[in-house]
Amino acid sequence: MSTENSLHSRSGSQCELCSATNNLNPYDVPPHDDGRDEHCVLLCETCLAQVNATQELTLNHWRCLNDSMWNPTPAVQVTAWRMLSRLAQSESWAGDLLETLYLDEETLAWAQTGNEAHGSDITHKDSNGVMLSAGDTVTLIKDLNVKGTSFTAKRGTAVRKISLVPNNAEHIEGRVNGQQIVILTQFVKKTG
Repeated sequence: MSTENSLHSRSGSQCELCSATNNLNPYDVPPHDDGRDEHCVLLCETCLAQVNATQELTLNHWRCLNDSMWNPTPAVQVTAWRMLSRLAQSESWAGDLLETLYLDEETLAWAQTGNEAHGSDITHKDSNGVMLSAGDTVTLIKDLNVKGTSFTAKRGTAVRKISLVPNNAEHIEGRVNGQQIVILTQFVKKTG
């Protein structure tokens, strides 16, 4: 049986991430490129283009990961983990899903290997030059007037589960007083 036929059989002829049934293609999950079905996933045209970063991410499309991340196939789990990692830079819901996703050691190592190819060259650093990651907790080091609101974010306020703004190393997002705001990295320090 060919790899493509095996993948169609395994997935019920559906995209293994979003369940679409049209324009399905096998995708070798890096760093593997041997075409073996255990190293491949069956993806629709939309998922394939966005996984390969040849098309801008359509955020709502990826809500499907809420279901597909629980697929028992390691190649699907790795692909879901990688997409959630990319999305978590700007979407808190993706970070929340990523925190609940359990991968065994071997599968997690596979997910982390080769993920750098889709990672951003942009690094977010706090006021002390410490690297920030999505989900970190930071503390404000200065009172900040929040544009479009009537409140001031006070110095010493902890901002939990931050999101990184893609394509801008100086911006992060977080909740202060129940509102999602953009914060300049120069005004925060990483805690814990």
